[in-house]
Amino acid sequence: MATGNNSLGVDNTFRKKFDREEYLERAREREKQEAEGRGKSKGPPVQRKPLKHRDYEVDLESRLGKTQVVTPVAPLSQQAGYYCSVCECVVKDSANYLDHINGKKHQRALGMSMRVERASLQQVQERFEQLKKRKAPGSFSEQDLDERIMKQQEEEEERRRQRRERKKEKKKEKAAEEEPEIDADVAAMMGFGGFGSSKK
Repeated sequence: MATGNNSLGVDNTFRKKFDREEYLERAREREKQEAEGRGKSKGPPVQRKPLKHRDYEVDLESRLGKTQVVTPVAPLSQQAGYYCSVCECVVKDSANYLDHINGKKHQRALGMSMRVERASLQQVQERFEQLKKRKAPGSFSEQDLDERIMKQQEEEEERRRQRRERKKEKKKEKAAEEEPEIDADVAAMMGFGGFGSSKK
């Protein structure tokens, strides 16, 4: 049996030994590289146009109530949902599509920043003048509003009346279809002559 110290030539202290000079040198080089990276600019900053009013109508109702076959191999533009050709993505419903086209990613792809151009006093005054010209003078009064409300209420009442009549007609048709036609002789033979009436 071997007796004695088995730890000759083996480092059993389990402590990591650091060379401070080596790690300080590495840290200085890393700081130098980061400073050089910050000093170098990747180019001039991108100038984006401010937000502007959309000059087209967003079509949300063209596919309303229509069915479509969805296949996994169809191109993105033919898949179910709303396709954005600018961002090349498909959005599943109209609310999310509106959020997408008004969002930052889509506007950046169009080359716009999310900032709005500040209007001058002259621009605001010109806009008011355009709106005044577009609105015909004396085109609206409270009497016109009252007439329109009365007309709309009459139309609504007429629609309700027609709906009630259609329901009554459907009930009559359904009752007529469900009521089986019974032969009088067969009914008498089976005892369906009536309640409490007996012929003598």
